[in-house]
Amino acid sequence: MHEIIESSLAEERVFQASKSFRMQANMNDPDIYKKAEEDFEGFWASVAEDIDWFEKWDKVLEWKPPHSKWFLNGSLNASYNCIDRHLSSKGDKTAIIWEGEMANNRTFTYNELFYSTCRFANALKELGVQKGDIVTIYLPMIPEAVIAMLACARIGAPHSVVFAGFSQEALAQRVEDAGSKFVITCDGYYHKGKLVNQKEKTDNALEKLDDIEHVLVVNHAANSVFFTEGRDVWWHDIEKQVDYECPPEHMDSEDTLFLMYTSGTTGKPKGVVHSTGGYLVGTAISAKWVFDLKDDDVYWCTADVGWITGHSYITYGPLLNGATVLMYEGAPDYPEKDRFWSIIENYGVTIFYTAPTAIRTFMKWGEQLPAKHDLSSLRLLGSVGEPINPKAWLWYYEHIGDKKCPVVDTWWQTETGMIMITPLPGITPMKPGSAVRPFPGIEVSILDEEGNAVPEGYGGYLAIKKPWPSMIRTIHGDEERFIETYWSKWGNDIYMSGDGARTDRDGYIWVLGRLDDVIKVSGHRLGTMEIESSLVSHPAVAEAAVEGKEDEIKGEVIVGYVVLEADVPVSDELKEQLKGHVVDEIGPIARPAAIVFARDLPKTRSGKIMRRVLRAITNNTYPGDVTTLQNPEVVEELKRKVHLSD
Repeated sequence: MHEIIESSLAEERVFQASKSFRMQANMNDPDIYKKAEEDFEGFWASVAEDIDWFEKWDKVLEWKPPHSKWFLNGSLNASYNCIDRHLSSKGDKTAIIWEGEMANNRTFTYNELFYSTCRFANALKELGVQKGDIVTIYLPMIPEAVIAMLACARIGAPHSVVFAGFSQEALAQRVEDAGSKFVITCDGYYHKGKLVNQKEKTDNALEKLDDIEHVLVVNHAANSVFFTEGRDVWWHDIEKQVDYECPPEHMDSEDTLFLMYTSGTTGKPKGVVHSTGGYLVGTAISAKWVFDLKDDDVYWCTADVGWITGHSYITYGPLLNGATVLMYEGAPDYPEKDRFWSIIENYGVTIFYTAPTAIRTFMKWGEQLPAKHDLSSLRLLGSVGEPINPKAWLWYYEHIGDKKCPVVDTWWQTETGMIMITPLPGITPMKPGSAVRPFPGIEVSILDEEGNAVPEGYGGYLAIKKPWPSMIRTIHGDEERFIETYWSKWGNDIYMSGDGARTDRDGYIWVLGRLDDVIKVSGHRLGTMEIESSLVSHPAVAEAAVEGKEDEIKGEVIVGYVVLEADVPVSDELKEQLKGHVVDEIGPIARPAAIVFARDLPKTRSGKIMRRVLRAITNNTYPGDVTTLQNPEVVEELKRKVHLSD
C-alpha cells in the first residue's frame, strides 16, 4: 500500500511518494535531469529507442529556428508501434475497455484491435483514401474513434479529429480548412440520456462543401438517418468487403501524423500540425514516466479524443506502452453524480487523469459520493487542462487518492504534443498547486517583456528555449500565423506559450494561466488564476472564475463568478466577505467589484470553463457559438444576474 510522506519545504506543504513506490517507479533516477541537460540530443536519442523503427534515423535533430526536424531519415509507423509490436507478447491482453453512457460495454484485446484497425484501414483504401489525404473524424467517445485514428495512421493518411460536441458550423470550418474529402462519423450517440443525431449534424455541415467524396458512418446508436447515395457508406457494410491484412506504410519521421484544431485569438481555429517520429517519442516516454505505466494497470484519462489530451494520453501514449486503456462515453453525473467512482470500482482503475474543473465539481457534489465506492485500486492520480488550485489538489489527494496516491499535475498544450512540466512520481516531491519542474530534456524559462529571466516569486511569460521532439511543426496552410503566434516575441528560437508562470524559492513552477486571461486594473496586470485560487481557498466556495469588465476609470474591474459549496446560503454579507478575502490573500488592487453567485459556470463537455462566453456575459457582448457547452442554459441565467448586479 502506497503512502505519501508529508514534510515541510519553504512555506508550502510537500508530498513525496512512498519509498516503495519510488523504488519500483519506471523512472527513479534523479540524475536523469542532469543527464538530459548535459547531452540534450543524446537523451532524446536514447528514449527514441523505445520506439520500433523500420529504418533508424541518421541525425537526431536539425534546428533551423523556428523549424525543427527530428530523427531525420528514420521511418516508422504509429499504428504498428501502438499495436503490431505488442502482438507476440500481449496479443490477448485487453487494450481498450469501453463503457457506454447507457451502461453497455465492450472490450478489445490487442489482437482484436489489430484486426479492427486493419479492416478500417482497408475500408478507407477501398473508398479511395490515399497516403497524404487528410481524413476528418467526427466521432464521440467510442472505440471506433481510436480505431479510425490508428487506421488512418496505418495507411499514412493524416487524421483531423473534430470534437463530437462541436456544432455543424465548427465541423464545416475544420473540414474546409483541412481540405478533407473523407469524413468518418456515426449515426448518433447519447449524452445525458438524450440522443444526439450526429449524422444529421454531419450532413448539415457538409451541405455547402463540394469536394466531399465519401462519408463513412459507424452504426452506434441505431437511430434512423438519411443517406446520400454514392457518398455515404455504412462501416459495417464495407467491413464485409475487406480483409484484415493491411501492411503498415513506412512513414518518414517528419511525415504529418495528424492535425489538431485549437482556438485562436482571431476566432479562426488553428490547424496545429504534428509529425510522426518526434510526436511518438515524446508521448511514449512521457506516458511511461509520468503515469508510471505498468503491465497490470488499468489507465483512465477522462478527456475526449477530440482534444489533444485524448490523442496523446488516451490513444498514442498509453497504447505505445502496451497499456490497458479505459474509455467512457458519457457524462460524470449520468445517471447519478457518482458515475466516475462507480467506473473506477467496477474496473479496478489504477491510474486516473482528469481536469481541475472536474475535481472542483466533484468537491461541490461532496466527498460522500466517492466514499460510497471502493477506490482502493487507485495508485496514481493526474491533473490536466488548467492550473489546479491547492484546495482542489488536497481534496483530490485525500478523498480520491486516500492520501496514498501521488498526484501528477501536468502542464502542456496542443502545440507541445506532450507533457512539458510535471512531477515524476518516482523522483519529485510535489507541492499542491505546482506543476513542479520541466520534464527531462525540456528547457523552460519565465521571461519578462524584453526576454529577461524574472526574479523568483514574480510572474512572467512561460517560454521554452530549446526544441523538443513532439513540438508543433506549423499551422496548416498558414506559416505566417505559426511564426507570428509562437516565435515572434523574443526571436525565432524561443517558443512563446501564451501562459504565465512564476517560480518559488525552491525553483518550483506555478502556472498562472493564459496571459490573455489577464485583467488590467489601473495599469496592474492581475492573473485570473491567482484571483480564482484566492476565492476557492475560502471554505464557502466550491468553484470560481473571474473576468475583467470594461471600466472608464480603471480600464477594467474584476467580476467574480462563484459556485458555493452545498448548503451554503447566498447573502450580501458573504459577497463582502469574499471580496475582503481576496484583498487579504492578494491585496486591495485585486478586490472584485462584483461577486455573482452561480449554480454553475459555462463549461465545455470536457469540463473546461468557456472563458470567451464568460467574458461576453461580463461585458454584455455576443457570446458566439454556445452549442459546445454542456450547460448552455446557464448563459442566460448568468446574463440576468450580471445585469441585476450592475
